[in-house]
Order: sequence, then C-alpha cells, then structure tokens
Amino acid sequence: MEKMKILVIDDEEGIRESVKRALRNFTVSLSYIEDDYGFEIDSAGSAEEGLEMLRSKDYGVLLLDNQLPGMNGTDLLKILHDEEHQVITIMITAFASIETAINATKNGAYDFVTKPFTPQELKDSVFKAVKHQILSSTAKKLLEEKKKIRFQFISVLSHELKSPIAAVSNYLKLMEKKISGPDISAYDEFIKRSQIRIKDMEKLIFDLLDLTRIESGEKKRELGEVSIDEVINETLDNLTEDIKKKNITVKFEPAGIKMKADRTEISIIASNLISNAVKYNRDGGEVNISTAGSEGSVTVSVSDTGIGISENDIGKLFKEFSRIKTEETAGISGSGIGLSTVRKIAGLYGGDVKVKSEKGKGSIFSVFLKTEI
Repeated sequence: MEKMKILVIDDEEGIRESVKRALRNFTVSLSYIEDDYGFEIDSAGSAEEGLEMLRSKDYGVLLLDNQLPGMNGTDLLKILHDEEHQVITIMITAFASIETAINATKNGAYDFVTKPFTPQELKDSVFKAVKHQILSSTAKKLLEEKKKIRFQFISVLSHELKSPIAAVSNYLKLMEKKISGPDISAYDEFIKRSQIRIKDMEKLIFDLLDLTRIESGEKKRELGEVSIDEVINETLDNLTEDIKKKNITVKFEPAGIKMKADRTEISIIASNLISNAVKYNRDGGEVNISTAGSEGSVTVSVSDTGIGISENDIGKLFKEFSRIKTEETAGISGSGIGLSTVRKIAGLYGGDVKVKSEKGKGSIFSVFLKTEI
C-alpha cells in the first residue's frame, strides 16, 4: 500500500486528534492505479510550525485552519504559493464566507471543510484532494517522460544522421576539388559509398515514421485479405542486391497463407526480419523463411546462419533506439527501432515476437499473429 503524508494545522488539539482518528484506517482506491493509498498524519498547532514542517517534508494534502494564532491560514497559503509547494490544501474553518473562499482559492486552496464536520465529510473531501493530487502527479510524470523520450529521440536521430551526412559531405568536397582528375568515372567509388550512406539515412527516417505513426494511432489501417507469400516475395525482390552482395542462399517455400491484415504492417514485419537476417549473416550464409497457419493464427519465422546474439543481449533487442554493440556489429548500420516496431505491430494483432539465438551460429525470429482482429 502506498502512503501519502497529510499535515493538519489547527490550534485546537481536539480537531487535530479528530482528524487523525477519522483518517487512521482510511484508504483511497482508484481504478487507474494499482495500489491503494493510506495516510501518514502529522500535525501542528500554528502556521509557523506547519510551515517549517512543509519545508522539510513532502506532504500530499494539507488540512489548514484559517483562524490561527499569529500567521493565519490565508497568509500561509500565500507563502506556499510563492514557494511553489505542490501540496493540495483543504481549508478548515468555522467562519466560512464568500470572501474567505475567494481569497483562499486565489492563493491555492482546493476545498473547504466547515467546523463542525463529520468524519464522512472529512473523508469525502480528502478523497477528492487525493484523487486530484494523484492525477496531477501522474500528468507531471507523463510530461517528464515525454520530454525524456523526445530528448532521447532527437539525440539518437542526430547521432545516427551525423556520421552518414559527414561522409557524404566529405565525398562531395573531394569531388569538388577534382582530386582524381576531371574524369567522372574516377569517382565511381565515392558515388557508390555516398549512395549507401543515403540509403542508410532513408531507412532510419522510414523506420522512425513507421514507429511514430503506429504509436500515435495516426496511421489509417486498411484491413483486407493479404497474401503472406506475396509480401515475402516482394521483400526478397527489394533485397536482391544485398542478398547477392553477401552471396546469401535464401530458402522459402510458399504455403499459400492469407489473412485479414493491413498490407503495409505485414510488409514492415517481413522487411525488418528478412533484412536483419541478411545484414547480420556471414558471407555465403543461409536465410530460411517459413510460414505456418493454424486455426486463428499465423506464424512467420526467419532464421539465419549469422553472428547470433548472446543470451544477455536478447533482452535489449526490442527496446527502442537500442543497438547491440559488439565487434561483429561495429560496421553494420541500423536505427535500433526496427524490431521495436515489429513487436508493436504484432501487438496490434494480439501477437508477439520470439527469438532464439546462439552466438556465432545464428538466430531464429518468429512472429505470431492472430487472424481475428
């Protein structure tokens, strides 16, 4: 059970003890939080004493009497407002009036309880305050998380784009200086390397677009009958050059499987799994693609004879912007978000992605999709 600290500031000891008794075993349950909230209750007999306690501890709720010896409750509210305390204040007063309510609300009071009050009236007011505090805290955490993700996103994007942009820029400068003479054919290697770098940047941008569209829900899904075989064959056609470069043998036996799906989503899955199997394979290696259909589900598996993944690194595979850095992967480009996107798409179909791998021997990635969505 979570504990929230409550501070009671009232010059009447009887009121302070009444609040403690009423809230001692009181808990707050909300459908959107896992744990119930109980309370730790402190008390103070003056605003000055309470202010020192508020400065030394983080309280979630403040029960504050307005008529106090020395500094009154409204003056304390002004100080708390100026010092930007996050506590939610419930005013306790025997002199409730429109003017008092307006002044207290202007300075941050959330609610009022008028003396004499019943235990249930107090609990109702505390319940509302705690609910408001939890919602405010959750919203703040989400905002901070959003800022963190945004910073991470920009950092990764700038890091991943900086290297290829610098490489292409350097090749262009060398060509501008005509360091190999006026014959354009002398620069074929520079042009080829630049095209590879540009292709890497395009892949990164497309991966990011796929991920953000899926997460935001802005991508309009067009569901229809999709031939898994056709999607895989199209993917292989697009990867023909990469497959030839590494002399990879691809084995795929069409199984005639079709399912209701968004064709673009299935294409993203196939493209990521097969391109990874080629990219992380050894020269002269093999890629085996298989599909299987059973009642209510489809499975697509892609195995390779590549560098494999250690058991410790498998858990990092599906984290966004996470790339496994080893000696074997040092020269291989990638965005670190392809597999994360695959898992998110599989989730749209009530499925998931599984991986089996052995370092130095290869990997098998299997995507399970439910046909009823």
